[in-house]
Amino acid sequence: MTGLITKAHDTDTPAGIRTLEERRRAWAAGRLIDMSCPLYGALRPEILWRPAAPRNRCSNFGRRLLLLIPAAPTPMVFLPIKWSKPPMPHRQHLRRFLSSATARAAAPIPAWLVPRSSGTSAQSARIRELGRLGRLSEAREVFDAMPFRDIIAWNSMIFAYCNNGMPDAARSLADTISGGNLRTGTILLSGYARAGRVRDARRVFDEMPLRNTVAWNAMVTCYVQNGDITLARRMFDAMPSRDVSSWNTMLTGYCHSRQMVDAKNLFEQMPERNMVSWTVMISGYVLIEQHGKAWDIFRMMHYEGMSPEQPNLVSVLSAISNLGNLNILESIHAFVHKAGFERDVVISTAILNAYTRGVSMLDTAVKFFEGMTERNEYTWSTMIASLSQGGRIDDAVAVYQRDPIKSVPSRTAMLTGLAQCGRINDARILFDQIPEPNIVSWNAMITGYMQNEMVDEAEGLFNRMPFRNTISWAGMIAGYAQNGRSEQALVLLQVLHRNGMLPSLSSLTSTFFACSNIEALETGKQVHSLAVKAGCQFNSYVCNALITMYAKCRNIGFVRQIFDRMTVKDTVSYNSLIAALVQNNMLEEARDTFDNMPSRDVVSWTTIISAYAQADQGNEAAEMFRNMLQVHELPNSPILTILLGIGGNLGASKLGQQIHTVAVKLGMDSGLIVANALISMYFKCGSADSLKVFDSMEEQDIFTWNTIITGYAQHGLGREAIRMYQQMESAGVLPNEVTFVGLLHACSHSGLVDEGRQFFKSMSSDYGLTPLLEHYACMVDLLGRAGDVQGALEFIYDMPIEPDAVIWSALLGACKIHKNVEIGRRAAEKLFSIEPSNAGNYVMLSNIYSSQGMWDEVAKVRKLMKEQGVNKEPGCSWMQIKNRMHSFVTGDEEHEQIQDIHATLRELYTLLKATGYVPDTEFVLHDIDEEQKESSLLYHSEKLAVAYGLLVTPKGMPIQIMKNLRICGDCHAFVKFVSHVTKREIDIRDGNRFHHFRNGNCSCGDFW
Repeated sequence: MTGLITKAHDTDTPAGIRTLEERRRAWAAGRLIDMSCPLYGALRPEILWRPAAPRNRCSNFGRRLLLLIPAAPTPMVFLPIKWSKPPMPHRQHLRRFLSSATARAAAPIPAWLVPRSSGTSAQSARIRELGRLGRLSEAREVFDAMPFRDIIAWNSMIFAYCNNGMPDAARSLADTISGGNLRTGTILLSGYARAGRVRDARRVFDEMPLRNTVAWNAMVTCYVQNGDITLARRMFDAMPSRDVSSWNTMLTGYCHSRQMVDAKNLFEQMPERNMVSWTVMISGYVLIEQHGKAWDIFRMMHYEGMSPEQPNLVSVLSAISNLGNLNILESIHAFVHKAGFERDVVISTAILNAYTRGVSMLDTAVKFFEGMTERNEYTWSTMIASLSQGGRIDDAVAVYQRDPIKSVPSRTAMLTGLAQCGRINDARILFDQIPEPNIVSWNAMITGYMQNEMVDEAEGLFNRMPFRNTISWAGMIAGYAQNGRSEQALVLLQVLHRNGMLPSLSSLTSTFFACSNIEALETGKQVHSLAVKAGCQFNSYVCNALITMYAKCRNIGFVRQIFDRMTVKDTVSYNSLIAALVQNNMLEEARDTFDNMPSRDVVSWTTIISAYAQADQGNEAAEMFRNMLQVHELPNSPILTILLGIGGNLGASKLGQQIHTVAVKLGMDSGLIVANALISMYFKCGSADSLKVFDSMEEQDIFTWNTIITGYAQHGLGREAIRMYQQMESAGVLPNEVTFVGLLHACSHSGLVDEGRQFFKSMSSDYGLTPLLEHYACMVDLLGRAGDVQGALEFIYDMPIEPDAVIWSALLGACKIHKNVEIGRRAAEKLFSIEPSNAGNYVMLSNIYSSQGMWDEVAKVRKLMKEQGVNKEPGCSWMQIKNRMHSFVTGDEEHEQIQDIHATLRELYTLLKATGYVPDTEFVLHDIDEEQKESSLLYHSEKLAVAYGLLVTPKGMPIQIMKNLRICGDCHAFVKFVSHVTKREIDIRDGNRFHHFRNGNCSCGDFW
């Protein structure tokens, strides 16, 4: 060893190292190696570090022989040293020291004792590969079996733990070697960052004795990943030096947080830009869906002479695919071809992905796919996934069968597509055919089971997994929560925690969702504490989930506390707060929050518009929609569906038509959700356009068929509803419970008793569906309306389940129609005990008594209502004329033209009596003389509306009226006579159904 190590002199001090702190820094930087430690004798004897020149100065410092490695960039060489086998005690000491069991109990190994290289690259690579696959136990076995380990091996194992969501285990391992080197600290910092544990990451950063630009960049990245752009910028500004990666990291933060104005300003200040800088800007604009600006950035880059590279082209192709402009896509395709990138399989796959974004371009995508000269596993999987998502599962299977390799990604894409379209058994067969499924395949199969509500099968597969990663646990917890097994989701989280693992962000958010489902406030608080322990209580995803959970548990105080303490409040946070306020009936506060948002997205508008719709404030919802369009925010399908629902409920056909026009302009009218909402809206508005929409649809789902069957039922068109059901059967669509509710309702309002009985029997015998309370209520209504009141009562007594208020109300309604006092009284008594505050039940019983002249009983009912504090809901009718909604209540004196309306009504009464109309005074609930009864009937809300319609609309124009309650018999007869005398088409939608009056007849056939 001559020339390598010289005997130290006690008086010498290593050059440049004077203080204890300087020695520590030298150790951390790897410049000092302790030669006296027994471990040194166990290092690889073949290789030792040695500087070529100058000669090292050594010193006996603290009874240790130290070798000083120059700090300057002196070339380092390896010299083979021949020396005898290390003494046996040293080898035994090494084995004891590095064994996984003893290492945890022993004192930490100083980082400078760990060799920088010992020829263990194969084992380290194996550890990294196993870590990437999530097979941590096997990785640790490789690590523990190594007879000696260099710093690369230690860092590989630490990285494996961090990469699989176990930063605490990584930290324990790092502490074994006193924190390792600079690379070790950076790995730990990044691991905590990925786990959302910002404070732990910052602690690691602060403890690092030396920090280079990479470490600073990692800390900035930590803040960026966890959404704290303010602290990220503060850290960025404090950096002693920056490289282009530093600028790109900060730029990425602004882009990820959608702060594109700040991103653009920073981009313009950059002293140097590389391809990453341009790519990040393009991706940022894609993220906020400003795809045109993303395309502009790419063009600007091209004009400045920057030649695009593979990542850059992939990003811009993502922007172009969302533009939906085939011409631009074709132009970039031509550019790629001209620049010689077409043979690049990654770029070609990105072009393929762009073509597959739109269902309408799938054929073009297939054509491009067929022309590709080279395909990789992602090309095949992209094509398979796109065809599956586009509903062309058979084509996807055909492509999969042509795949010569059938790689794991292709198989996984195929089984995912099969699971998504309900062919879960085929997906499982394919999964079993994968020779060595990776963890992605296992997770995809579990997700497929969960998507198909096969929770037990997913659980069985999860228990069989040879290895699991954080996604596996998160997928199971989410699956339980989304499939109504929230308690099991909470149990699985406990198992995860007992195994020594802290939950991932996804697991935490799914657990909070599970707590929300069952309103488990106390459990939610405990999981909240676990989130604090994990150091991610300030993560925006966790905070947003907490806001939702506390809102569902009606703890608005905690909601405000969480929101106020958030270090970063993004748009999602504000949206969560608005939804929480809405759920707790705080609409004004929700509107204030909405108005004060720094920025809004389409979800913000959806939430506030939905809130107004749920509060029955349709006009405000429509006004918000107009405001949305004015600020050039494009609506999504849910917003259009909400507004179409408002138009249908109000009978505001003009509003519905306007929304339909917007949907057509945005190309959303052909989507199933919007098309179904259009059918429902037009049916509720009494428009035949519902059938036009249905006929124009390229495909129909079960909701489409149910909507049109229910629509026919609302209009009393029982035969047409049955015909549509038969068409549905012919199309191979299986009915569900909602289908039979619509059919039974249609039969009830059309007097089709035999057909109704057959459908009720068929749902269980032919389709295995168990009748619900709604089906029993329809049967009671069907029998009662047909006059078989006693049979309806016996049907109730024979029911296998306890009848609810809807069933007894249907029987009471039948008794009112057929004037059955005895059964009506029994039904009413049941209703008074079930829902004592429902005024409608008291009114129906009073109607039965008054129709028989039982005024003493009427008085008793009125007295009971007074004692119960029940007030009769006033009848209200409304109609839309010239974009304005006019409403009327019984006995209305407030309308601006009320005197003209009253005069028109009196004229109509005189005219109609001359043609045979006789007021039906049995619907008057007071014991007064006939003249007073006729006078009280004259001013019912629907009669006021009819008179106003005749007064202000052109002769011969149809009149459409909506009413909140069931139309009374006298008003029904009155409108029939009006339609005959005036030759007007009059449509009235009451609380039960539509009545179409034509030439003195009603579509209900007096059966309502």
